[in-house]
Amino acid sequence: MATLADSASGLSVSDERSFTRASARWDEYLFRAACFSAATLLMAALAGVLVSLAIGGWPAFKAFGFSFLTTSEWNPVTEMFGAAGPIVGTLVTAFLSLVMALPLAMGVAVFLTEFCPEKLSKPIAVAVELLAGIPSIVYGMWGLFVFAPWFAKHVQTPLVAHLDPNSWLGHFVAGVPNGANIFTASAILAIMILPYMAAVLRELFMSVPPQVREAAFGLGSTPFEVVAKVIVPYVRRGTVGVIMLGLGRALGETMAVTFIIGNAHGFPHSLFDSGSTIASTIANEFTEATGELHEASLIALGLVLFLITFTVLAIARALLSSQKH
Repeated sequence: MATLADSASGLSVSDERSFTRASARWDEYLFRAACFSAATLLMAALAGVLVSLAIGGWPAFKAFGFSFLTTSEWNPVTEMFGAAGPIVGTLVTAFLSLVMALPLAMGVAVFLTEFCPEKLSKPIAVAVELLAGIPSIVYGMWGLFVFAPWFAKHVQTPLVAHLDPNSWLGHFVAGVPNGANIFTASAILAIMILPYMAAVLRELFMSVPPQVREAAFGLGSTPFEVVAKVIVPYVRRGTVGVIMLGLGRALGETMAVTFIIGNAHGFPHSLFDSGSTIASTIANEFTEATGELHEASLIALGLVLFLITFTVLAIARALLSSQKH
């Protein structure tokens, strides 16, 4: 009887282990299937957006060909549309905002991690993160009602009044002194991406091991040398990612730029000239697009912005991959 009981008990344990292994296999299968479905859904959504934009913008590309990307005339009355002005405005404002924001973001991150007392660094870091969460339309309204009038009165008007309009500097800052121009739009974009970049750079600098800093200081390095030759090279891959993500956000910003850039479709001829971006053009005109060609041109602009953003992110990925070696 004991032998039969032991055998029965052994069979029970064996069956339980087999059931556990089968359950684990099913859990693993379901987990893999869920991950695969999520990735497939994401790629399908991306492909769907790309195909939809291509189909919607095809009438514009068919009507204007490659000249759609090289001409700046935008006239809904005569149904002549060229995307060169918004494309140039998008690239110029994004580049200028990055040039303005990156040194300041780097300085804020270095100050918070290297020089600021601990009692102050945490509250300041929280304030920086809160600034990163302010909606873009708030920045746009502040730029329109506060920054643009101040800039026109105290910067643009004195420069236009005192500079020779025929000099190279006069041409560089020429424009209607109303505060709505390429430079002010770039400044607002810089203020928008600055907190985000500073917060991420601070986290990157904090990830540097304390032993690395202490070793550099022990060798007699100055704080500047520690930052420039130790900390920044240590997090260079992450820094490249931060720069490209900030650039990507600046490229796609809509409402803040729409408020203050002036919304002129031609090529900007100076730093203080009015202009437009792809996003601001779509935001301004999509609800008023009554003609098929007008609507198709706006969708084609969306496709161009999609491709520009995708290219920037692809370059960022390539740069990050090159940093591994």
